[in-house]
Amino acid sequence: MRATFRNLFDMLNILSFVRSRHDHAMSVLRWTLLLVPMAAAVGTLCAAFLWSLDGATRARFDHPWLLFLLPLAGGAVGLLYHAVGKPVEGGNNLIVEQIHAPGGGVPLRMAPLIFLGTVVTHLCGGSAGREGTAVQLGGSLASAVASGFRLDQPSVRVLLMAGVAAGFAAVFGTPLAGAVFALEVLAIGRVEYRALVPCLVAAVVGDWICRAWGIHHTPYHIAFAPKAGASLAVAPLLAAKAALAGVVFGLVGLGFAEANHVLGAWLKRRIPYGPARPVLGGFLVIALVWLLGTRAYLGLGVWSATPGDPTIAGFFDGPIDPWSWLLKLVFTVVTLLSGFKGGEVTPLFFIGAALGNALAGVLGAPVDLLAGLGFVAVFAGAANTPLACTIMGLELFGTANAVPIAVACFTAYICSGHSGIYLSQRLAVPKHGPPPLPSEATLREVRTARAAPATARSSSPSDKGN
Repeated sequence: MRATFRNLFDMLNILSFVRSRHDHAMSVLRWTLLLVPMAAAVGTLCAAFLWSLDGATRARFDHPWLLFLLPLAGGAVGLLYHAVGKPVEGGNNLIVEQIHAPGGGVPLRMAPLIFLGTVVTHLCGGSAGREGTAVQLGGSLASAVASGFRLDQPSVRVLLMAGVAAGFAAVFGTPLAGAVFALEVLAIGRVEYRALVPCLVAAVVGDWICRAWGIHHTPYHIAFAPKAGASLAVAPLLAAKAALAGVVFGLVGLGFAEANHVLGAWLKRRIPYGPARPVLGGFLVIALVWLLGTRAYLGLGVWSATPGDPTIAGFFDGPIDPWSWLLKLVFTVVTLLSGFKGGEVTPLFFIGAALGNALAGVLGAPVDLLAGLGFVAVFAGAANTPLACTIMGLELFGTANAVPIAVACFTAYICSGHSGIYLSQRLAVPKHGPPPLPSEATLREVRTARAAPATARSSSPSDKGN
């Protein structure tokens, strides 16, 4: 009798195991059928977007007069968003908000609007990026898939993260960084491991499909590598230089984010009518070109048809260029705060590489190494994504300089404070000191709370009496 019960118990265990494995297999199959077509569609759209962006950039170089259409183009895109795009004006922040708390979803109209708006921006010479477009393409398609299959809220969150991963990976050709970026960008100090495998699958598929359409990403190379058998003092000295540079990278990332938020809010108060802001921004960009006598800081800055123009790749080769990082920052802030579409990341790559180039002369470090560190570390500070940016550095530049890359990215992250380019990001773990607000506050709420004491002081009776 005892043997019979034991056999029955073992059989029940086996059935339970088989049932759990069957459920797991069906879950994997269901997610595969959702993720692979969605990521393939995102990769295809990103390929079309990158092809259109390249065509727009070439047209701008071939027809310089297009710059003078920038105010008109900005106003037209502003009117289009004002008429039909108000639900998607939040851009990347809207996607982050929907991942945190799925509600109305991300309208599918975001995809064509951001696609068109970004291409128009680059056609006429605005200084903007492309990651915002890729992330919004991925997020809007993922939201449409989730809505079509009526997924529950946890599944919607995972699918939206996967869409972000696919878009980021496809547009930059960095699938590992794309996957980690989608997991890390949601909250400072926390990585969403629940979506690890879906994000990795989506990022790899999105990148594969984008490349299959014939898209080639610009290669960047760091020739410097620590020599085998070099003095043990060399590695600590190099790490110290990377840390010092990381402090500067983090502060510049902080300055870039705050300039966009502070000046953007000021402009909205001064010009409440949305379509008028990019018209003014277009005239300001033209004025900057006239004042400085150069068009080198328009567009992405990845390549230029004008010999001698500063480009991202050029900063890796030298010579030392002390001010290009600041000029690109000014052009980009003016473009983005006035409402032109695109993104911040590729301009941040330019700013970071140019700043690293400038710091190489001050620190006595290899130019190509410092340019590479700045390339990823300024973005790490501005976006609060040190893990993703470290992995991006390894994917782009190889593992020979893994330690200085990590040191620069993590130092920049610490030094950029509780600020960032994505205000819907949440504060899960403070970088330093006591939390400025209860856990899970957004960066927007952190900025509001930080500004409140200053506002109270400026309106206090003692101040008025003075």
